Amino acid sequence: MSAEPSSTQPSYSHGTGTTALLGDTIGGNLDRAVAAWPDREALVDVPSGRRWTYARFVADVDELACALLASGIAKGDRVGIWAVNCAEWVLVQYATARVGAIMVNINPAYRTHEVEFVLKQAGISLLFASVRHKSSDYRAMIEEVRLRCPRLTETVYIGDPGWAEFTARATRVTRDELTAREASLSCDDPINIQYTSGTTGFPKGATLSHHNILNNGYFVGESIAYTERDRICVPVPFYHCFGMVMGNLAATSHGACVVIPAPSFEPAATLEAVQRERCTSLYGVPTMFIAELNLPDFAAYDLSTLRTGIMAGSPCPVEVMKRVVAEMHMAEVSICYGMTETSPVSLQTRIEDDLEHRTATVGRVLPHLEVKVVDPATGVTRPRGAAGELCTRGYSVMLGYWDEPEKTAEAVDAGRWMHTGDLAVLRPDGYVEIVGRIKDMIIRGGENIYPREIEEFLYGHPKIRDVQVVGVPHERYGEEVLACVIPLDVADPLTLEELRAYCAGRLAHYKVPSRLTLLDAFPMTVSGKVRKIELREKYQG
Repeated sequence: MSAEPSSTQPSYSHGTGTTALLGDTIGGNLDRAVAAWPDREALVDVPSGRRWTYARFVADVDELACALLASGIAKGDRVGIWAVNCAEWVLVQYATARVGAIMVNINPAYRTHEVEFVLKQAGISLLFASVRHKSSDYRAMIEEVRLRCPRLTETVYIGDPGWAEFTARATRVTRDELTAREASLSCDDPINIQYTSGTTGFPKGATLSHHNILNNGYFVGESIAYTERDRICVPVPFYHCFGMVMGNLAATSHGACVVIPAPSFEPAATLEAVQRERCTSLYGVPTMFIAELNLPDFAAYDLSTLRTGIMAGSPCPVEVMKRVVAEMHMAEVSICYGMTETSPVSLQTRIEDDLEHRTATVGRVLPHLEVKVVDPATGVTRPRGAAGELCTRGYSVMLGYWDEPEKTAEAVDAGRWMHTGDLAVLRPDGYVEIVGRIKDMIIRGGENIYPREIEEFLYGHPKIRDVQVVGVPHERYGEEVLACVIPLDVADPLTLEELRAYCAGRLAHYKVPSRLTLLDAFPMTVSGKVRKIELREKYQG
């Protein structure tokens, strides 16, 4: 990455393609898949052993949709789902789309304070929820906040007799009534609210339409050549776009099958599901792939059916990518970049891209979308090769933050460009490098430092399993560089002297870490992203 422009060509790129955007609603698109592939598997829930062909899947979706109608759910009503990955999650996703309700995804890691905020802010009237998972007792937390959320009139627990009692209401509604409701829907209707994991204050509800997320899932799948023969292992959470859009909607728009390996990420369960279900595609953030590759019995799993998959959420280290391609048979693995507010993917590597493009870049712009890199202070488009803020425009940009027009205007400008907050470089070949978050950039004595560059370099150290670099306060320089390292062998830990010796003469002096801390694990979001803000806050002293 170069901070100086490599040409006078502007940092702007437009994704072209011969495939038109879909004009369907999610329900309409599902019907097309069912008509084409009724007997192919659509969904496999490995933990419960349950399976759905497309014909059975749409029948269960329609039953749940009719139950929603019988319960008085109107077009535009908000229906929440607070649950770990399971088949019912997927049924709720498609059934709410059938009736034009707005499904509100709630992070399974939330506790009472956070879930109360979402229930109130979105105005949720009906909530589907897990009963419990690990240390989370969802029923107890809902009971604690229920009286403070007057709009919430009913909660249906997944895996509880209440689920069957709810779906039994479907008999009160005719199929003609469901057809009439669907006929009243537009592909531009809001269909989903996803709360972004804000680092300060409360999260914001990115509001997405059928058109936003159906097309994004479809074109992500197109980029890795999905067909009805693909079987996609989805260990990433459904509450996030990665699971429900890049997973579920990419699958159903191509007649492929979604395989749920576990309620939440477990590396061994993931590889077992790939082996047992003969999956052709595997998803994950880099830390998930690292965990799978580091299983003591990794070599015992038969992963030979894999051909592709998606890594997203954070940059992939070169050495990890080499192992994924060579040892997991994922020769066509793809890197995706995006954000909830853009449905989510705007940039993606293609299956023919080489190792350098899959690790040093996040790909090029998808069809029907635009990206540009601008000066964060002035908004002026920068020359190619110069760092600036990445912006995205096109069908994928959210309708706005739910009931927050001022915050929407801060993120989406008058030209309908979504400002990502990410620092990026648009190469002359059209590929984009993400060099950091504007807020993560370290400024040491006037020098701009991009943590990603240092992290990528340090991954080559033989004693480092994983590393995150953050800026922490320094009396003289303003900030200094802290390397947070998970060692490869706890019995032979890395020292600061060894780290600095490794960097000497290979990194500019101001980029060399002046501090080192050894950790067992990084603080993570449920979707697998490292929470750098926690690392910065913890080590400020």
